[in-house]
Amino acid sequence: MDIRIYQGSDAIETEAKVTVVIDVIRAFTVAHYAFLQGVKEIYLVETVEHAFRMKEKNPDFVLAGEVNGLAIDEFDLDNSPSHIQEEELTGKTLVQKTTNGVRATLNNLSSNHLFVTGFTNARKTAEFIRDNLLPGNNEIVHIIASHPSGDDDYACAEFMKQIMEGDSVLISAHEVIDRIIHAHVAEKFFDEYNTAFNREDIMYCIEELDTNFVMKVDQTSKIPKIERVQL
Repeated sequence: MDIRIYQGSDAIETEAKVTVVIDVIRAFTVAHYAFLQGVKEIYLVETVEHAFRMKEKNPDFVLAGEVNGLAIDEFDLDNSPSHIQEEELTGKTLVQKTTNGVRATLNNLSSNHLFVTGFTNARKTAEFIRDNLLPGNNEIVHIIASHPSGDDDYACAEFMKQIMEGDSVLISAHEVIDRIIHAHVAEKFFDEYNTAFNREDIMYCIEELDTNFVMKVDQTSKIPKIERVQL
């Protein structure tokens, strides 16, 4: 198989059978916890305005996300995993807009199979793809580290690549966690004077969770949405 790692949120020109979009800090960590809190589905939108239009038509929808890392005025939730895991979201539909992870996903809808993950579900996602979707040696897989310069996403991409390839562990989960914590995108979370970012979020982003599902994007939906796929 041919597994290629890309970085950034732009569209990839070459086609792939499987694409995985990674956003560790924090979009798809938030998505993972949202499903654990009972969310039914997560629509992905490019703009704040689109999210508000969906909310106007569907008042029960829950808006969550950020612009340049910061909470969005009049959204129901921000982009914090520590906040979302306190919410009761059973049966709810989430609408998510983020700067990197959501944008990268919407820019790469052409694969036969499209998944999203943070580190929390990276191992399960890589194992699911390896065991169910890569029967031959000629399959092309794209792993997209959605932050354009963040080592957090890139470390997670390297971790997933080796699992899919079935290699002996070259990068341990512990090493990935260390790289997430020391990535430049994590620095603001440890700055006590920057109250817009919560240190506790990083602690949620580095915890591997043993959950029984992966997050797959339904590209046939008029508005792409993330759904749970049970293992």
